Amino acid sequence: MTRGEKVKAVFRVASGNFLEMYDFIVYGYYAAAIGAAFFPTHSEFATLMASFATFGVGFLMRPLGGLILGAYIDRHGRRAGLLMTLGLMGLGTLTLAVTPGYATIGVLAPAIVLLGRLLQGFSAGAELGGVSVYLAEMATPGHKGFYVSWQSGSQQVAVIFTALLGVVLGSLISPAQMADWGWRVPLLIGCFIVPLLFWVRRSLGETEAFARRAAGKARPTAGAIFRSLAQNWGLVVLGMMLVTMTTVSFYLITAYTPTYGKQVLHLAGNDALIVTLLVGISNLFWLPVGGAISDRIGRFPVLVGCCGLALLSAYPAISWLVGAPSFTRLLVALLWLSFIYGLYNGAMVVYLTEIMPVEVRTAGFSLAYSLATAIFGGFTPLICTWLIHVTDNRAMPGLWLSFAALLGLVATLLVRRRAVEAERAEGVALT
Repeated sequence: MTRGEKVKAVFRVASGNFLEMYDFIVYGYYAAAIGAAFFPTHSEFATLMASFATFGVGFLMRPLGGLILGAYIDRHGRRAGLLMTLGLMGLGTLTLAVTPGYATIGVLAPAIVLLGRLLQGFSAGAELGGVSVYLAEMATPGHKGFYVSWQSGSQQVAVIFTALLGVVLGSLISPAQMADWGWRVPLLIGCFIVPLLFWVRRSLGETEAFARRAAGKARPTAGAIFRSLAQNWGLVVLGMMLVTMTTVSFYLITAYTPTYGKQVLHLAGNDALIVTLLVGISNLFWLPVGGAISDRIGRFPVLVGCCGLALLSAYPAISWLVGAPSFTRLLVALLWLSFIYGLYNGAMVVYLTEIMPVEVRTAGFSLAYSLATAIFGGFTPLICTWLIHVTDNRAMPGLWLSFAALLGLVATLLVRRRAVEAERAEGVALT
């Protein structure tokens, strides 16, 4: 595969990942409006908690999707699996976009929305793993970190696009119209994008690495894949801890920011969206930088350094922000956290593909990633909202991020021995 062909392949494979994150981010941005439409209560706090709980419940399906769809991808190929996850994600998004509100169909409304979120979560469970493994297997030797970073890079394009769309909608329609029906527009746009992404992904070829392993021998059965995962459960747990730092950081500085800025800091709605837009741009810059640096100096020092920075600075940065909330302080604090997140994730995602056994690379990656998102990251907006409510401390999101950084640091130290073994086997600079 020539360099030009590889660039096209990166675009094709990452395009569906854009949709997966776009749909999740849209829900996070408009959680208050979605809560009012489907989970009306007499308490604004209760409505927001119900909306964020439904946001988080979708992530609970990710481990199941990671197991089932991840095993499917490891058995039938990267291309087939990526087409399947894209179709399931599109169906889940359509369900959310067209379901009438609680005032129209009663309790059926939240039930249907919950079903749509579960379907989105199921498909997303293997999407990230499938994309990351595909990029790792097609990467030029010595540049895996840079190539795989574009998995997360496509997510940042979704953050930028969604925030920009929110700013445009906010300037065209009133807040009342946005709460009434305007939040459906981004979801419908996501539905219209699905056919285009199907067309783009259909031209994907299978990776050479998978084709070589599959040639001349029987592909592993689902049972064999599950048994291998069980044998490597400790590695999956350490992978989950590694991902926790990434997923908590990401949902804190993107999906939660519009709600945090407006509902907690009482800033203008568009101010928080503009900050989120700039954070997405910052993430998009630092992710490939982090991947490229890890290609040069190894994954280990990047991961340890970023976890240390987050552990020491996350709570002070958010405390400084809430001391005198403003657009400028919100921007500065989140750009700092974006810098840490981008460098860390740029090294972490490729690291996770490298330490997983090759025969369960997609399933192992997907399970570790989806467990971290289901237990920690996906519930970050809910947990932050609850922590602020019970402590009356608006800086608690910084403490939550510090906890995630501690898990990432411990996992990085514990998994290093496995990384050294993978380095010897594959000839890549992991440490």
